Amino acid sequence: MFVFSSIATCYVLRIMKIYTKTGDDGTTSLFDGKRVLKSSLQVKAYGSLDELSSLIGLVVVKLKNKDKNLLIDIQKDLYKIMSILAGNNKINLELEKKVLEFEKIIDKVTKNLPLLNKFILPGGTESSAWFHILRTICRRAERNIVNTNNRPITTYSLQPTLKYLNRLSDLFFTLARKYSKNKETII
Repeated sequence: MFVFSSIATCYVLRIMKIYTKTGDDGTTSLFDGKRVLKSSLQVKAYGSLDELSSLIGLVVVKLKNKDKNLLIDIQKDLYKIMSILAGNNKINLELEKKVLEFEKIIDKVTKNLPLLNKFILPGGTESSAWFHILRTICRRAERNIVNTNNRPITTYSLQPTLKYLNRLSDLFFTLARKYSKNKETII
């Protein structure tokens, strides 16, 4: 059976059982094979991206339009970022280009939305509520990555990742507004 051996080595397929028993002591393996505690800030950072990707998968299942492809592309980006955070410096992500794409989508969608000059409560419709959940989990992932920024986790600069996640949460907020179908509660 082909499976990903761990989040850190998600691009190296191996034939193995799904359980390795190597994490039974509360540690996990980074890309270079180094063992760290599962509670480490580094693991917490890429784990929050894994959580975000899983919830994006739920939203993809619920959507019936072209936004599904956008979300699947975001999931792919998140797996690459997780690999980078786990120490794989061989991946070259053009995150700056993705940020510009997000900005274009945000601007296009915002043109068709009512002007927003007050706070809104998450909700409106089920789809809108899911996008708000994605937004908040994205923000948490961003905070977790900022927490690792002063620690030597990788030679990869975290600035492009932080910018990507910041804009991604803006995109999720905009999509939440789009899917609210003008049923937003303004406060």
